[in-house]
Amino acid sequence: MKDRAQRSIAECRLIAGFSEEPGRTTRRFLTPPVRDVHAHLRGRMEALGMTVHVDAAGNLRGMWQPGGAKPDFGMARKRLLLGSHIDSVPNAGAFDGVLGVVLALEWARIAREIAFRLPIEVIAFSEEEGVRYGVPFLGSRAVAGVFDDKMLAYEDAEGIRMEEAIRAFGLDPGKIGEATIDPGKVYGFIEMHIEQGPVLEAENLQLAVVDAIVGQTRLGLRFTGQANHAGTTPMHLRRDALAAAAEWITQVEATAKAESGLVATVGTIELQPNAANVIPGQVDVSLDLRHMNSRIRDAWVRQLTRDAHRIAHRRGVEVAWMEKMNEAGIEMDPTLTACLASAVESAGLPVKRMPSGAGHDAMVMAARVPSAMLFLRSPGGLSHHPDEAVREEDVEAALVVGRKFLEQLAAEVG
Repeated sequence: MKDRAQRSIAECRLIAGFSEEPGRTTRRFLTPPVRDVHAHLRGRMEALGMTVHVDAAGNLRGMWQPGGAKPDFGMARKRLLLGSHIDSVPNAGAFDGVLGVVLALEWARIAREIAFRLPIEVIAFSEEEGVRYGVPFLGSRAVAGVFDDKMLAYEDAEGIRMEEAIRAFGLDPGKIGEATIDPGKVYGFIEMHIEQGPVLEAENLQLAVVDAIVGQTRLGLRFTGQANHAGTTPMHLRRDALAAAAEWITQVEATAKAESGLVATVGTIELQPNAANVIPGQVDVSLDLRHMNSRIRDAWVRQLTRDAHRIAHRRGVEVAWMEKMNEAGIEMDPTLTACLASAVESAGLPVKRMPSGAGHDAMVMAARVPSAMLFLRSPGGLSHHPDEAVREEDVEAALVVGRKFLEQLAAEVG
């Protein structure tokens, strides 16, 4: 497996070069470099004997049939789904999402070698990060049948509507519903992913089986004050939108520190008119709030929006907010998770179960089909950063676990 691990890492680094920006990995939903990723992965899929197509949401999908039978996406026999996403955050690393797709193809290669009897579909989801349109999981939403057509009217920073972006990629947004899988024809979904955190490294572990994914809520808030001259407007007569937003941001941090299990992030801020000698008149900020317990998370969303109104009112500023995402925490399928844990044990590794603090396509897929996740250690706990990395021995371990998992599953389903 050592050579396959090396090949997988090299392939991720190759794909990292397919980017919107020279010298940085930035690959948003259905931007031109996605075509390059599709072309490369299509070649890999076809070399494995897969039938390949791109659905209307831009997901690249390869179907492998056991025994050399002609692949058929409408097949009656249940299939195993494997995959992850191929989009990235700005200035990303090489392994977030993409490693899961590359390893899925290696698992499919192993399935062919051991005469695995279930069909396998590998999915490279077109979008998970939510960078271009502010809404994540566009690819898996389509596959899971929860894509909201209202999102087609959303615009990116360049004013391009999602519907236009899909058409420009040569796809028909009217056919997104056809991307949805039939749960009755799916055995389950497995996603492999880097941990994106420090837990495994701190415990000197290579892999972990994810047993749950925390829920998350994303909001967009707009503070509206009055732009005015920075030199002639007395401090007590100002309606400074940025000062109001800044006070609220510190309240967000204090709130998250006070509630166990809660994490909150204000990750974006845009202000107008954005000039050194002008009081900011309008500020748009984001809020990302996560907790496993939906009741607790929802309560703090309500509290923080009340705090925003209280702070804005005291400062003579208005505030409005819009919910962009609200995903409940979700448990992974116990049967698939147990099978994955057994495979880890059979590979001679300690079995670590842990929740994921990050959202993943598996949380969307889990609402449709049984789903499980395997984490690989993130050196330094680093992700969403160009220095993001994986260790060769951990990738090799994930491949060994893949063989064990497929062998166990083959014995179970016959």
